[in-house]
Amino acid sequence: MYMQVNSAYLTYCLTVNLKYLFCCMFCQIWQAALSALNPNPTDSCPLYLNHAVVAALPSRVSRHNSPSSAHFLSRLVRSCLPGGNNRCIVMVCERSDVFASSCAIARAFPIFSRRSTSLRRAEKKHVAVEFVVVGPENSPLEVAELECLSNAADGVRLAARIVDTPCNEMNTDHFLDEIKAVGTELGITPVIIRGEELKQKGFGGIYGVGKAAEHPPALAVLSHTPEGATQTIAWVGKGIVYDTGGLSIKGKTTMPGMKRDCGGAAAILGAFRATIKQGFKDNLHAVFCLAENAVGPTATRPDDIHTLYSGKTVEINNTDAEGRLVLADGVVYASKDLSADIILDMATLTGAQGISTGKYHAAVMTNSEQWEVACVRAGRSSGDLAHPLVYCPELHFSEFTSAMADMKNSVADRENAQSSCAGLFIGSHLGFDWPGVWVHVDIASPVHAVSD
Repeated sequence: MYMQVNSAYLTYCLTVNLKYLFCCMFCQIWQAALSALNPNPTDSCPLYLNHAVVAALPSRVSRHNSPSSAHFLSRLVRSCLPGGNNRCIVMVCERSDVFASSCAIARAFPIFSRRSTSLRRAEKKHVAVEFVVVGPENSPLEVAELECLSNAADGVRLAARIVDTPCNEMNTDHFLDEIKAVGTELGITPVIIRGEELKQKGFGGIYGVGKAAEHPPALAVLSHTPEGATQTIAWVGKGIVYDTGGLSIKGKTTMPGMKRDCGGAAAILGAFRATIKQGFKDNLHAVFCLAENAVGPTATRPDDIHTLYSGKTVEINNTDAEGRLVLADGVVYASKDLSADIILDMATLTGAQGISTGKYHAAVMTNSEQWEVACVRAGRSSGDLAHPLVYCPELHFSEFTSAMADMKNSVADRENAQSSCAGLFIGSHLGFDWPGVWVHVDIASPVHAVSD
């Protein structure tokens, strides 16, 4: 009995000592990994046979970047996360960076794939995300905060899935199905105006762009109108499910990737879903301008003149400048039919946006200096960066002068503030003296560069 007890005691001691030794070794490895990191701008170090990775974000960023380093975080997650079906991310950050970090991590896990290997695998991969909040506000996240993060992440991934899906699986019919699905989830029945009805009701922009496609164009609206609302907001999204350029056809190197031309509408659908699930208190309308800019016998020709929903006439001199036509109809509908006080349109509008503000910063144009500042601040807080475009219609709108109609749809001088001019085309249909707040967001490059 004495020897048995002693043996058990020795075994216990050996186990405790081994655990203590393992913990000491792990701490040494951890400290060694931390000391080896030299983020410039990021750095990572594998641990324990590559079963774990410790990574560091830059300690300082410029004033035009997000303090969360959201774009760097998406890259690190995509490149460093170990394989396996069950993985865990522990994010150490200040409370002010939690939201942006959550969205950045969500971007790293797109849903859409048609790889044969992924189709054969039925099992789902699970990623647990934990936040360790440091700094002065280091109290645990509350349930409401976690629900907000979850809703935002779901909205990000919904938008990414739509943008990634090719047009043979995401034509205007399918996009309407996505809108109806969100409406059903939120208890909202969408208003849909489609095909020849668009023409009859005066939506010459949306109809003219999409009339040559197999699947008809549409204007769809989801409306959230709670009791006690004090203002009415409308978000208008460009939903060009594919853009060939029309008869002003794109080349073989610029057409691939045009499945992403619905990015504005996709982003608004994801944002609307997340916002309403959070219990938004004011009227909020999501307006989707859906069309496929296709080539066919009935396609709009350069020199055609269309009458848009504003009543203004537009001489078409470039069928590849189609996004501004559908959005012009959308913003006027938001003003005229929905009585919106604040209208924001979002679109993959101009290739020149990437030249103007780069591939990480959306270009923002607005008739309100206060909202311009607020949009830039919101971009830094959320990780979806934004930077202002020049707003100067008295100098730039003359680029659209037409001898035959109220305006042309594309600029005379392509070297004169193209992205600003494109935005001004949309704003002109509201009227430059419109008393409400109008914000235009061009995401042509950020729509696919969030984690390059």
